[in-house]
Amino acid sequence: MKTVVCQEPYKFTMEETAKASAKEGEVLVRIRRIGICGTDLHAYQGNQAFFEYPRVLGHELSGEVAEFGADADQSKLALGDNVLIVPYLHCGTCVACRRGNTNCCAKMQVIGVHQDGGMCEYISVPTSHVLKVENLSLDAMALVECLAIGAHAVRRADIQKGDNALVIGAGPIGLATMQFAKAAGANVIVLDLNQERLDFCQSDIGVAATVNPKNEDAIAKISELTNGEFATAVIDATGHAGSMMGAVEYCAHSANLVYVGLSKDTLSYDHPNIHKRELTIMCSRNATLEDFQHVADCLNDGRAKSTCMITHTCKFEDMIEEFPAWTKPETGVIKAMVELND
Repeated sequence: MKTVVCQEPYKFTMEETAKASAKEGEVLVRIRRIGICGTDLHAYQGNQAFFEYPRVLGHELSGEVAEFGADADQSKLALGDNVLIVPYLHCGTCVACRRGNTNCCAKMQVIGVHQDGGMCEYISVPTSHVLKVENLSLDAMALVECLAIGAHAVRRADIQKGDNALVIGAGPIGLATMQFAKAAGANVIVLDLNQERLDFCQSDIGVAATVNPKNEDAIAKISELTNGEFATAVIDATGHAGSMMGAVEYCAHSANLVYVGLSKDTLSYDHPNIHKRELTIMCSRNATLEDFQHVADCLNDGRAKSTCMITHTCKFEDMIEEFPAWTKPETGVIKAMVELND
């Protein structure tokens, strides 16, 4: 089968590898769609945490059931079913898993990050990590993982109906986050430096307001939009240390500040500034099966959108040539989708 390998930063190779077969207790999925995530872009550029080379990338995946391994559970799946893959392989026994927080398993193996992923024609995964979702296209199913990260961040933020929620960063994870903040009943404000992205947030996502620090005083604007109270939930999806530390200034007293973006830098704070707010600062990592199911429900009933985020597509055999352009903001990429086995 054809497999794309990221050998080192800025170097992909297309290789012929042995076709995968279904392992015991697993299902073989014929990959049909690969969503390109910020993790893939960062890995390609050499600045992704928790990463080693060479690696087969790809964790936003949809495809069809091609084969069952020995003793695989076939009660919910049949050959030919269109499915999505939940790429977070948790151990089930660590302290986080025992508490139901499988998304931050102490021994987490993420497909396409810690082990080889789905930039190939076939992949074998545990049946517990394959989800059949009715009424969704292959494109939509490949985006559920991205949306689930946003849904999990919103759950961490404990957003209530009527809350003022600020989402910082209008990349794919930010776009996912703002949709589920909206679905939770929040008044959603988006902050970003890219005016085109902000316009997209208002026209296609329907957020309440946007703020561009290039053109206006962000603190003053957010104060105005919230009647001087600021945001009770602030979710930073930038992964930029300066933004993450500065997010404190947009937080209301008693607010929850959630970092869904990942930075490799050290963060520091003025303690009186966060203490006086009794600010809760937390991280949001990956997502749970519950989040995936919530996303599927929201896509099916219209509370969330997915395919509007897809701005660029290509065939699998053209991906290596197309990929470098997707790292450049001037190309206007929101979400790229790779098609194969069509």
